[in-house]
Amino acid sequence: MDKSKIEKYGDELYEALVNRKAVAPLTDREADITIEDAYQIQQRMIQRRLDTGETIIGKKIGVTSKVVMDMLKVDQPDFGMMTSGMVFNEGEAIDTSTMIAPRAEAEVAFVLKSDLQGPGVTAADVLRATECVVPCFEIVDSRIQDWKIKIQDTVADNASCGVLVLGGLRKSPRDIDLALAGMVLEKNGEVISTSTGAAVQGSPVNAVAWLANTLGRLGIPLKAGEVILSGSQSPLVPVKAGDSLVCSVGGLGSTSVRFI
Repeated sequence: MDKSKIEKYGDELYEALVNRKAVAPLTDREADITIEDAYQIQQRMIQRRLDTGETIIGKKIGVTSKVVMDMLKVDQPDFGMMTSGMVFNEGEAIDTSTMIAPRAEAEVAFVLKSDLQGPGVTAADVLRATECVVPCFEIVDSRIQDWKIKIQDTVADNASCGVLVLGGLRKSPRDIDLALAGMVLEKNGEVISTSTGAAVQGSPVNAVAWLANTLGRLGIPLKAGEVILSGSQSPLVPVKAGDSLVCSVGGLGSTSVRFI
């Protein structure tokens, strides 16, 4: 795909974000769009955010579960960039009118104390480089109409990033077996999902290693101080004003989010 189209679609997705108005799937308009094209579009979209004064504060991994991989007909996860404008603290209400079609995912976030530069990063390297882990919510949102996405659409749309909410409880990843730790997700007081960390690439630690190695091949490090979202351990949960969610992780604690 030529540079003019890359810029056109990146700008279009950025304007969709700002104006909260979804656009037609890119894959319906560009039959030959590749995942590589999509990542270039993503970079353009993110650059538009950085041009307004936002900064990169971390990265996210998406499409980590087999169910979602099968849905998108892919055999590996994808990634997106997290910016300063996406961060909410626990207890802050999220205004659903600022989003298009929000859906919540419960997962574990890693906060790094040292850089991780792939390729060659192992799970042990991830543990050594991690300051702490924390339960979190990512509220994903699609700038593509009606969530009618293929892998190229979600990649171009910054892996459908919306906002994130980090819990206040933090622990060393060496003090908890993240593969075996159970996660319970409640919506409006009702349990709607249970899982373990093994649902994410065998362990959230493995997912972060995959990300470090994938980005490393592109010359992009995971940097000290960054927040890395390791991938959803829950189904995508549609949310609306008035909803509240609680995510509890065995041995790690819980976090909550509410919507207005």
